[in-house]
Amino acid sequence: MKNFLLTVVGPTAIGKTALGIKLANHYNTEIISADSRQFFKEMKIGTAVPTKEELESAKHHFIQNKSIFEEYSVGHFEREGLEKITELFQDFQHLVMVGGSGLYVDAIIDGLDYFPDVAKNIREELNQRLESEGIEVLQKQLKELDPVSFDQISIENPHRLIRALEICIGAEHPFSYYKNKPKGKRDFTPIKIGLTADREIIYDRINRRVDIMVHEGLIEEAKNVYKHKELNALQTVGYRELFAHFDGDISLEFAIEEIKKNTRRFAKRQLTWFRKDKNILWFDYQTPFSEIIEKVEEFKNK
Repeated sequence: MKNFLLTVVGPTAIGKTALGIKLANHYNTEIISADSRQFFKEMKIGTAVPTKEELESAKHHFIQNKSIFEEYSVGHFEREGLEKITELFQDFQHLVMVGGSGLYVDAIIDGLDYFPDVAKNIREELNQRLESEGIEVLQKQLKELDPVSFDQISIENPHRLIRALEICIGAEHPFSYYKNKPKGKRDFTPIKIGLTADREIIYDRINRRVDIMVHEGLIEEAKNVYKHKELNALQTVGYRELFAHFDGDISLEFAIEEIKKNTRRFAKRQLTWFRKDKNILWFDYQTPFSEIIEKVEEFKNK
């Protein structure tokens, strides 16, 4: 008997959580969260963690199960996620995975690329250079050492930039050499379900969600973690902007507008990532649930 991993993807604020719960209830199963921001228990409001009622209506895994003080990467998630999935498939034929973090979804479904270990001091030196010389210097170095990666990764993200550079410097080959090698097979069939809408609708839903977060206490939540603002988990939209406000660099009103703007940009990047995947079954966010189930069953019977 085949095992099926029903995976709901799409931009932030589109309704992935609600659909994931409907699917879990329909197939009488449980949910794996693949949202890299919802792992951390100190970041409840700013990451739009499912409500108490939503969490009670279907069992979720990997929601607020870590602390911002723990080192937790996509590699950790791949290992722990696959262990949990293997365990759950002993009891269920279907599982549901929900997440807007494309890399984390891909890690479970396709597996991660293997990279050799490199000396820890390389990353430390790169972080020091980032602090003293700025990100543009490191971007230029990556372009010289690995122009393929320079064109493919998010070079504005210092974490990913430094990760690529440390491999280029400390390994036998550049970062791009190790990408997209054959990976291990999975013992399940993935069915990817994408939710989308017109851009104006997505942006409006994002703007309204940010207003709700602020109303529910986002500013206070950000204040509670402000003294730890250098932690990797907090280098994310919704917190960075408020930290800049607490530093006295921008007004609160401007910070909130920046959160909305940067979340809209994030949603655009999510859609760009997922639209590269030709195996996703796309639906408008208002598509009747019965129609989605019909397409899922058709896919299963192919």
